[in-house]
Parts: sequence; C-alpha cells; structure tokens
Amino acid sequence: QAKLVESGGGSVQAGGSLKLSCAANEYAYKSDCKAWFRQAPGKQREGVAFIDVDGSTSYADSVKGRFTISKDNSNYTFYLQMNSLKPEDSARYYCATDGPCVAVPGTWEVFGYWGQGTQVTVSS
Repeated sequence: QAKLVESGGGSVQAGGSLKLSCAANEYAYKSDCKAWFRQAPGKQREGVAFIDVDGSTSYADSVKGRFTISKDNSNYTFYLQMNSLKPEDSARYYCATDGPCVAVPGTWEVFGYWGQGTQVTVSS
C-alpha cells in the first residue's frame, strides 16, 4: 500500500522561504513521476512541480524561477524548495506519485497516490 507524508508547511511572510518534504514508502516512490500540487479554498487543485525518473523537471508558470523540486532516491523522499513566496502561494500543498509528469490543468485527476497535505500560509 502506498504511503506519502508531507512536512515543512507553515506560516511565512511574503518574500520568505519554506521547504516541503514528502516521505514516501518504497511502493509509492517507485512510480516514475513525483509531483507537488496545491489547492487554495474555492480553487481547483493545480500542479506546481514535477520531477521525472531521469531528473527532468517541469513547473507551473506561476512558480517558475521561485520553486525547485528535487528528490533523494536513497531515502524515498522528494522536496519542494519555495523561495520568494507570495500571498497567492497560500494553499494546502500535496505530494503525489503515480501519474504523468505534465504540468497541465487537470493532471491531478490521474495521480494515484497522495499525501494528506500540509498548509502553507504567506502573509503580506
């Protein structure tokens, strides 16, 4: 059974940084694509960052140049470094695996494994 656990969320002022971690078990981690999604109240879940088995990455336009996704295969963990945070980045962030590494709307619907989410709040 797949298991994903996020950590690292919190409250930060605009311009600040946070680093999210997603600890997976081997079953969840073996999927080629690892991803971070976010969902703000009243909005659809959106893909933020994706990293494929070969290390190639893709990002939503809204976070390019500010967010970096990375992974550590030795401990089944992947990360989302978030810099220059803006109030509009406030959302619940979810890690996911078992889906396509494509940053397009609606991708979240085909991802199979999810964590419980971690809240990120950015104040102005």
